This record gives sequence, C-alpha cells and structure tokens, in this order.
Amino acid sequence: MLVSSVCLCLLAESAALAAAPGLMDEVVVTATRRQTSLAEIPDAVSVVDAGRVADRQLAVEAIADAVGGYVQQTTPGQGAAIIRGLKGSSVLHLVDGMRLNNAIFRSAPTQYFALLPSTAAERIEVVRGTPASLYGSDAVGGVVQFVTRKPEFDGDKALLKGDLFAAIATADESTRIAGTLDTGTRNWYASLSGEYLDAGDRTVGGGDTIRPSGYSARALRATFGLTPDDDRSWSFDFHYYEQPKTPRVDELVPGFGQTEASSSEFFFQPNRRLYANVRHERLGGPAGLDWTWSFAWQRIDDDRVTRDFGAPDRRREQNASDLFGLLGTAGGSSERGSWLAGVELYYDSVSSSRIAEELQSGDQLAVTPRFPDGSEVLTGSVFATVTRDLGERLTATAGLRFSEVEVRLPETIATSAATVSTGDFAGNAGLIVGFADEWQWVSNAGFGFRAPNVFDLGTLGNRPGNRFNVPNTALESERVAQLDTGVRRSGERWQLELVAYVLRYDDRITSVSTGDVTAGGRDVVQSVNAVRSDIVGAEFGSIVALSESLSLRAVLTYTRGEQRLRGEADEPADRIPPLSGSLELAWDGGGAWQAEGWLRFADGQDRLSERDVRDTRIDPSGTPGWGIAGGRVSWLPNAWTLSVAVDNVFDRRYRVHGSGVDATGQNFSFAVRRRF
Repeated sequence: MLVSSVCLCLLAESAALAAAPGLMDEVVVTATRRQTSLAEIPDAVSVVDAGRVADRQLAVEAIADAVGGYVQQTTPGQGAAIIRGLKGSSVLHLVDGMRLNNAIFRSAPTQYFALLPSTAAERIEVVRGTPASLYGSDAVGGVVQFVTRKPEFDGDKALLKGDLFAAIATADESTRIAGTLDTGTRNWYASLSGEYLDAGDRTVGGGDTIRPSGYSARALRATFGLTPDDDRSWSFDFHYYEQPKTPRVDELVPGFGQTEASSSEFFFQPNRRLYANVRHERLGGPAGLDWTWSFAWQRIDDDRVTRDFGAPDRRREQNASDLFGLLGTAGGSSERGSWLAGVELYYDSVSSSRIAEELQSGDQLAVTPRFPDGSEVLTGSVFATVTRDLGERLTATAGLRFSEVEVRLPETIATSAATVSTGDFAGNAGLIVGFADEWQWVSNAGFGFRAPNVFDLGTLGNRPGNRFNVPNTALESERVAQLDTGVRRSGERWQLELVAYVLRYDDRITSVSTGDVTAGGRDVVQSVNAVRSDIVGAEFGSIVALSESLSLRAVLTYTRGEQRLRGEADEPADRIPPLSGSLELAWDGGGAWQAEGWLRFADGQDRLSERDVRDTRIDPSGTPGWGIAGGRVSWLPNAWTLSVAVDNVFDRRYRVHGSGVDATGQNFSFAVRRRF
C-alpha cells in the first residue's frame, strides 16, 4: 500500500538554488564528456549539488536525492546506488571521467562509492540510461559521476579562503568534522581538505539499538592546478579515504528467517581508497581541436576479518585492486553541431590472500584467497559521438564505441589458469525536439554490454544470504538494450522532467545453487549467464517557485522488473526498488534565516524473486511501505551558518528495501559552519 509522500532536505545554502530559475541551464559533463547545458542533451540526467553531498555522512547517500536515484545500505558506512533497478557493476561509477569500477566490483551492491571524500565534491551527476558509446562496459543501468571541486580565483594577488564544518547527530551519536583551505590566483590554485567521522551504534525507530553498527572514517584531499591562460589548464588531484573497521551488520545480526547470525565476526578492516589524477586540457590546440588527457591511479583495499557463526577459526583477508587509466579525447564544434572522439586504456591488477587462524592454538595457515592472486584486467576502447542541429528546434546525437576486455586469471587450487577475452560494440542515439518555447521532447536508444570481471569469474568464499561462491571461468558478456522517452520543461518559475523507459538485459550473470552445502551450512552457489531481465519504469522531478522566497520540489520514481532464469518460469526481478519519492519545501527570505521541511516515502515491495525471498536482508513476505517527515532551521549571521534539524520526527521503524539494517529512528542534528 502506498504511504504518504516524502522528501529530501536541502542544506540551508541550497534553498535559494532550488527556487532559482534555470534547472535546464545547469552545466553537466557526464552525458557528453564535455561541459554542456542540460537543455542541449537528450539524456536523462540528474544533478546533486555539493550542498546535498556535504549534508550526508557518506557522499553516496546524496544520490537518494536525485530523480531516479535509490540508495541501498547493507550496513552503516556503506551504500550502493541503484539506477533503473540495476546496481553494483551494472552501473558505471566515475571520478572526473576516470573509472571507479574495478576488477573486484561485484554485481550485487558495492560499498566503493562510499569511499569518496564529501569535501572534494562539486556535484554528483547521474545519467539514467545507456550512454554506451562514451563509456562502454558497465554503463548498463546508467553512469554515476563524482565531479570534484576546483577552487576559482579572479585576481592576480594570492587569496586565502577557508571552510570549517562540525556536526553532531543523536541517532548514532555521531560527530563529523571537516575543513577546507583554498589559496590561489587566476593562474593557479591549491586546496587541502580533511574530514573525520565517528559514528556509534545505530538507534532505529522505536528506540532499539543495533549492535555492532558503529564505524569511523577519515579522509584527506589535496589538489593543485595551473591555468596559464584561458585555453590551457593542468590539474593534479589526490584522495585518501579510509574506514578502519566497519561491521557487516547483516552478517552479525540474525536476519529474516534466521535464529542465529550467519557470522560471529565480519568486519571490513580496513576499507581504503587512494586516488591520484593528472589532467591536461587544451582548447584550440593542434588541428584547432579541443584536447583533454587524463592519467589516473586508484588503489582500493577491501580487507576483511570473518568467522562463520560458532566456527573455531577466523579468516583474515587482504584484497586489493590497483587500477591505472589513461583517457584522451579530441573534439570540435561548428554552428551546426559538435563531435568528440577518444581512446581509453586501463590496466587493473588484483592481489588477494587469506589466512585461517585457529582460535584456540593461534596457529595460522594460508588458504585459497577470495580472488586469484595476481589476476589482471586489460581494457582498450575507441569511441566517437556526434551532435547535429537538424533544424531550429531539432537536435540529434549518435555515437559508437568498440571495447576489448581481457581478464587473466592465474592458476589456483580451485581453478586452472584462464584468459577470458571480450570484444564488443556499444552505441546510442538521441533526439531533442523543442516545442512551445519552454518544452522539449527527448528520446534515447542504446545498446551496451558488461564484460565479466575478476569478481564474476574467480570469487571463492562467503556471500551475503548465507551463500558460499565457487569460481566459474566460462562466463560471457551481459548485454543490454534500452529506450527512454519523455518531456521536460524549463521556465522562469517552473521546471519539470518526466521520462519513461524500457530495458532488456540479456545473459545476466547470477548466482545459482549447485545443490551442495558447506560444512558450516551455507548454500554453495556459482555465477552463470542465465538470466534475462525486462525492466520498465518512469521518473518524475519538478521544482516550482511558489514565491520569491518559497520553493517546492517533488520527486517520484517507479520501477518494475521481470526476469527469467533459463528453464524456469518468469518471476519478479531481483531487488527492484518500490515506488518511492519525496516532497520538500524550502524558504529563504533573503535575510539571516532559512528553513525547509521534507517528506520521504516508499511503497511496500512484495514483488520478490526467489533469491530475494532467500536473502536474509529482505522480509520474505515483502518490505512494508513507509513515510517519514523532517525539517531544518538555519541561522546565517555573517560568515556563520548554524543549523538545527530533526529527521524521522515520529520515530518510525522502517527499512529501505534491500538494505541489511533498519534506517535511523528519530534523529536530531546540530551543525555549525564558518567560512572565511
């Protein structure tokens, strides 16, 4: 049953933005790989500004604010974006154009987008659909890009700017501290920022506290840039983010259908991300073209300490991915349109080890690791896309891409050495038709693929839902075809977007039971290309300026999925989000006070696949619908911002569908910010 509507909150600084005209005038880069106005692209794109990112404990949580966005949390400290019913490695995650997806990204929800420092965010862009010609493998449900902040200065004299932030919240007794220091001139800039979070065990609606669910995080970001003139720029960016010890709550607390937990110990210890990126842009360079080159390195450590429930030994794992990427593009434009061509090269190496430690004696023994140690993935792609004005109110886009992906798996005790190569084309086309001045009709069609990675081919070990995975090196690429169409309006006081889509996902890789059971009682599963999914849905978003000081924002997303496992009857697709949405009302009188209120809601979801029913995170009778309310008041004297907020006012106990832990209960928060 549908519960009453609901919404998201704006930071005090963002209230004026919501009321301002020009939703379709926002500049984005993800849909075209170059700065482009939303009004000039046919893709369905959502933008989450820096204010909303800074307002959340984790950057990924802000995606729930976006049209078409949905966020699942297996445990506090982690979060996964679900776009058009797809998640994990079926959604491509980027940071400034470079891939975050790596060789050990799983097709289930992943925690890696949570390993991004919120102080680095300029905005998050979400392309819903299949921009396959620009991004290739993994861009199946869409693309989520973290766009970093670059300080800007106008004069020739070096200036210094700072931003300090501190907040506390009651539902998890958390403390957040963040600071940024910028300096520079019109020709150079430098910035250093850091943040720290200490979150205690989560108190959910009704007053129960989930133990253990607390975690801490720390982050550092340093960036430096040179702009010798208006046509050239160089930038260097470095990120460090670490969660030293994060509990996997759904493994440590009995779930649905369980009388005891799956594990006695399960900690990500640590989850860590290091990232460095060097980027050069040249406008009007050789051949009169605009050139961009980026080289990036990313290391993700996914280390774990685990012990099955009541087992006499624990496992200590060290898993890491080192991803190196090179991206180069060249583009040009004319009065009738523009074009962009590029090349991408990636090399990913995986290291993995696992030690069994006998609790009573302390003896240690090296055992088969989670992933084949020394696995490698090589990816090379070439692509091109063209935009053409066919008339005063008619614009078309088209693109094509070819990618070659090679996965090399060394021999292990469980598997022989194997090399899996995939060569695939991907493409898309779009159309914009303008009518009635402020209205546009947009349509997109695309086809793409997702090549199997090291996680798909070589994982050995425990999986959520009381499962144990064994490798399969005979997998092939998944394939997707997608079509969306809709209307959007950009007026002085009213903006609107309404998009409907249909998606066919073939040869999906899924875990199927082998019929065996481990000694600890876990079902033995193996990944196979065995599922066809058909997903349809609609996405709606609107902002209305009710007056000069008052604005209303509404978001509504509907998704429905069917799937068929080979030889089986049709059933609901896995972990499809229910109908969900939000309403928010923001007031900014132009003085020292601002206020906003919100409602958020989700309908119940009882359309479950057999895998959903077996998943201990999901109630086998269905996830109940829910609705919560909250509000915030902010005082802005001079350079200060002081805010008091309350969320889940009525202390409702609820769980976001597919999550492994209930959401926070009634939560009071207090924040102070000082800019200079």
